[in-house]
Amino acid sequence: MKKFLLVTTLILFGSSLYAQQISKEYLLHLTREWKGERFADGRPKVPDAILNRMKKVTHEEAWAVLRNKNYRHQYEGNWQTINPDSVMVGRAVTAIFMPGRPDIQTAIDDKGTKQDGRLKAQNTWVIETLVKRDVYVVDQFNAYEDGPTIGDNLGNAIFNRTGNGIVYEGAIRDLSGLREIGGFTSFFRSYHPSHHLNSPNQPGGLNTTLVGINQPTKIGNAICMPGDVVLGREGGVIFIPPHLAEEVVKSSEVVRLRDQFSHQRLKEGKYTTGQIDTRWSADIEKDFSQWLKDHINELPVAPEQIQEILKERTW
Repeated sequence: MKKFLLVTTLILFGSSLYAQQISKEYLLHLTREWKGERFADGRPKVPDAILNRMKKVTHEEAWAVLRNKNYRHQYEGNWQTINPDSVMVGRAVTAIFMPGRPDIQTAIDDKGTKQDGRLKAQNTWVIETLVKRDVYVVDQFNAYEDGPTIGDNLGNAIFNRTGNGIVYEGAIRDLSGLREIGGFTSFFRSYHPSHHLNSPNQPGGLNTTLVGINQPTKIGNAICMPGDVVLGREGGVIFIPPHLAEEVVKSSEVVRLRDQFSHQRLKEGKYTTGQIDTRWSADIEKDFSQWLKDHINELPVAPEQIQEILKERTW
């Protein structure tokens, strides 16, 4: 049995190392809690309607749901940003780069170009797979000088394919050009004017090697899976597992409505701060349900979502 497990591990490692792309079967296994639609490669496809509603979710609201489910390592902050006042929401496509090593680089290049028919430059391989509403999430191991794989050319390519920006654990280049791309809301660690060196034959040598596509990816102290919903705002990024995305959205909408109700009733003097800032009594809960019905077309949550909330309430 131990020998079988060792052989299986080596096969999986070898496959992921040289093919980079995680196998569909293994991705299905890792994301088995997601029961919805998927892309052809097995990546979870959270519905557009959920992504649209996610735009209004705060990090605090998302974090609370994930923390309660024991997902403790999904948020990463302290980023540099492009379009810091905008919100980025999309489905994660992940890439893992490591410090360059010639024998691994040439082996991956040979398979990528000769067997898989890809273009020569590894930094374009993942970009060619992106579709609308994806977010390119990259572990670039905080590479700095001679590390950037993203500049304004690839930035435009990413935006044209996805309508989104990037989450990039490393340095980017052409910052002024990237800022000119409308809607390219992005999160990155640093800036450097150099570009990555990806060929053993280049002057200066090899600096980065792409070793993983759509594999579990470490971003700072967080983990991102392909198909996670990426929510980026206020200088931070949270990676929401697909099977929890709808719950995060619904919880956020309830919090939003309860806050508006609380503020209105406090302003009216109907309840004291002590009554509101604690577990609500049955009378307040009944008042809240009636308030939802009375103002259903005036609230910052769609009427159809409020109807769903009311169906689940017992007051």
